[in-house]
Formats: sequence, structure tokens, C-alpha cells
Amino acid sequence: MMEDLILYTNPMSRGRIARWMLEEVGVPYRREVLTFGGTVKSPDYRRTNPMGKVPTLIHGRKIVTECAAVCAYLADAFPQAGLAPPPAERADYYRWLFFAAGPLEAAVTNRALGVKVPEDRRQMVGYGSYENVMDTLEAALSGKTYIATERFTAADVYVGSHLMWGLQFGSIDKRPAFEAYVEHLHSRPAHLRAAELDDADMQELQAS
Repeated sequence: MMEDLILYTNPMSRGRIARWMLEEVGVPYRREVLTFGGTVKSPDYRRTNPMGKVPTLIHGRKIVTECAAVCAYLADAFPQAGLAPPPAERADYYRWLFFAAGPLEAAVTNRALGVKVPEDRRQMVGYGSYENVMDTLEAALSGKTYIATERFTAADVYVGSHLMWGLQFGSIDKRPAFEAYVEHLHSRPAHLRAAELDDADMQELQAS
């Protein structure tokens, strides 16, 4: 039933990642658009997600937050979509999901904020340096269509979303391996549907 799966989101947030994943899964869901500084900080919503941020996924009585977790959860909850490798073949799948959730996001965010980690302190942060993260991801994607296996998985939704966003706004270097990877993902029907839905929500918010 549609009421069993609810996405709390905002079209100008990481909720776009979760929506793309839901469109890839292909099951009915309901979306609730929250406003920054408004409903996202309301007491009612913070009882669901105490962080007061989006996205949050509710599936029956289960609550899932954090985009990488939402992607992995949906792949497991709806195995018919084929978005996770068999358990025995998930080493690279888990590796790159959590690489993007940890080192990649931290490195890109710190760089955007002007945070520079002294060279002699790099061992204290999980990513070392921005350049090391970019080189590592470039090597992983060079000559490959997908990040973890020979076919598309939830890891591509998550890693691909980071690269799409970063390349668009200049927070990630334009490297041939990155551009080739996201060009292929951009054309996926589920990604196009999700972007259209989010863009419509954004227009509605701006008009209200």
C-alpha cells in the first residue's frame, strides 16, 4: 500500500538521492515535502528524525535516515528490483557506498568550507586529503560503467548523486572518468522521473 512507504524530503536537499532510489525500486510511495527552517524543525517531525533534517524514510513502523542507509535499506527491502548484489558479492558494494558517505562527503564538504587539514594531521581525518579521495575514486571508476559490479546497484545511486552534484556546482574536479560515469547515469529513466518530480516540487515551493 502507498501509505506503507513515506519519504520526507525537500527538493533542494539530499532527499533527491532517496527519491531517485525509490524510483529505481519502482514501488508506490508517498512523499511529504518539508520546508527548511519550518516544518523540518517542527516538534512532530523531530519525533521522527531528531536531527531535524531530510530525507527520512518510513516503511511501516521502520524509520530510516541517512541517504546511504536509505539506499541500502531499499535495495534489501525490495530485492525484486535487483539493486544489491548477492550477499557473498557485496564487498565492493559496501566499500563504495561507505566511501562516498564517509571520505568523499567529508573531503568535499571541508574543501567547500575552506577547511584545510595540515599535512602532518591528515592521519587524524578519515579521508586524508581531498586529492587522495579524488584520485582513489577516479581509479575505481576508470574504464567502468558502474562502481561496484558489472550492473547498476544502489551504490551507483549514491556515488553517482555525489558526483552529479559536485560536478554541477564545482565542488568536485571535472575528470574524464567522473564525467563518463555520470553521463551514463543521467539517462536512466528512474533518474529522469525523480528529477522531474523534484523539480515540480521545487517550483511549487517557490510559488507558495
